[in-house]
Amino acid sequence: MIGTTNHAKAYMSEADAVVPAYSLDHVVRLTGLTRGQLLYWDRTGFFRPQLADDNRRRPYSRVYSFKDVVGLRVISVLLNKHNVTVHHLKKVARELAAHSADAWADIRLYVLNRHVQFKEPETGQMRGVVDGQYAIAEVVEVIQDMRDATEKLRQRSPDKVGTVERHRHVAHNSLVFGDTRIPVRAIMAFRDAGYSIPAILDEYPSLTEADIRAALSLRDPVAA
Repeated sequence: MIGTTNHAKAYMSEADAVVPAYSLDHVVRLTGLTRGQLLYWDRTGFFRPQLADDNRRRPYSRVYSFKDVVGLRVISVLLNKHNVTVHHLKKVARELAAHSADAWADIRLYVLNRHVQFKEPETGQMRGVVDGQYAIAEVVEVIQDMRDATEKLRQRSPDKVGTVERHRHVAHNSLVFGDTRIPVRAIMAFRDAGYSIPAILDEYPSLTEADIRAALSLRDPVAA
């Protein structure tokens, strides 16, 4: 059985507030799906990210919500654990779309003999019920997996603390602190305004004193 509980839905709301969006690379890491699958599903309309830019050629144009990630993880479980075919999932998607925009995350699903059934939210009636015993796959486990994985995603790699780096499409290619999107120039602005290192850390609690000192050691961080 795959679905959500009130506790799971409450966490979704909390997670949306803390980590509002996920990139394509984040989704790959969190769901076990491939970039090729996600790009193809977006292009064909099987599963499109809720927060995507209309122009998919722009950098980071595909942005996924927490519910998107949960739904994709459910699909991944159906594909890889229960051997449900993509062809069948496309049929299920058309049925689910009539009941909820976030159906993969919102509606409780059942798996039997590689086929997916669900109860209509409006009537409680099971669609496509087949006699036999349902395979059990609690979505609570999916939610917990996503909760733990999201928390890890927010954590910086230890070897990135105290470093600065530059990445294309991140902060307009300006220097940022390692494994973050925080521009070095933002910290220098606080320094120039007379803020002490502890005061700067109050403004940016995800940074460390080593990060601030790395920025202060640069000759010309703004120009860089």
